Amino acid sequence: MVKQIDTVKEVAEFTVETPRLFSATHEEIQRGLTTDIYFVKTKEILAGLNKEDTTVVAEIFARRAGVFAGAEEAKVLLQDLGLEVWSLPEGAAFEAKEVVMRIQGRYASFGIYETAILGILASSSGWATAARTAKEAAGGRPVLVFGARHLHPAVAPVMERAAVVGGVDGSSCILGAKLAGLEPSGTVPHALFLIVGDTLEAAEAYHKFMPPESVRSMLVDTFKDEVEESLRLASSPKTGLESVRLDTPSERGGVTPGLIRELRAKLDLAGYSQIKIFVSGGLDPERIKILAEAGADAFGVGSYISGASAIDMTMDIKEVNGQAVAKRGRIPGLAEAPRLVRLL
Repeated sequence: MVKQIDTVKEVAEFTVETPRLFSATHEEIQRGLTTDIYFVKTKEILAGLNKEDTTVVAEIFARRAGVFAGAEEAKVLLQDLGLEVWSLPEGAAFEAKEVVMRIQGRYASFGIYETAILGILASSSGWATAARTAKEAAGGRPVLVFGARHLHPAVAPVMERAAVVGGVDGSSCILGAKLAGLEPSGTVPHALFLIVGDTLEAAEAYHKFMPPESVRSMLVDTFKDEVEESLRLASSPKTGLESVRLDTPSERGGVTPGLIRELRAKLDLAGYSQIKIFVSGGLDPERIKILAEAGADAFGVGSYISGASAIDMTMDIKEVNGQAVAKRGRIPGLAEAPRLVRLL
């Protein structure tokens, strides 16, 4: 078990070795080094007053509605501390001001983790909420999250796992997918086609070298007209083509409903109705709906999910040694929270 920071003196004596990645290690988070300093001061003062065994009940509520995620990470921080913890199930929708987690036990055991727990729940729930919105816009069609490149690598897997909790069907980030119990989704980037120099040659090489379980979905916007390239790949038995991916950049007008309708019609006319159309590139729920109506079969969503605002979370102490309490403006005692389930 990792030893927590107990005093301001320990904080002052802690030094950071350089060079290093700026992200916190698991041990640093568990020690409490990512907390706000005032929680360490509180812990030290309570010890000085012989109140370190004070038992409290704390409740966490959300400032706005969303989809709950992050409970499993919070559980890792809180386990083995002699606490009782209840929370909403991950993936559950919640309303503004609804209690999403309740913690009971010695405040000195978990108070130092308030900053980290609120951050975990706020960020993960924000990403899960955006993912749910994107998935609903797709009307049941598959949605993959492609947002890892928009975030620091230390938190990209957290985001992609949260997106899966929110309802998307897959993740391109290896660790994000594995944390969600999935295998990572995705084929190859434009870099392969640019290096090989020909889309068909690259597609045939993919089919030759990649295992059978790897989906045969190829980008068709690197060199030629997307429809022309799609038909070229579909006609080759050496590609095993299952779908084509449109990622046309904004400099060329992006992916439009007209392009999708034309591509769908010409694939069907050529006898390739089984070939699906996968769309990515700057998608948000409005564009997803429009492109789905035009005939898109699946979507890769990046910055709409990765750039989602965190859902602010607040932790309030509502009981101290069994007595109902609250700061001014809040109602003392435990809130009605019938949907909470035991976490620890």
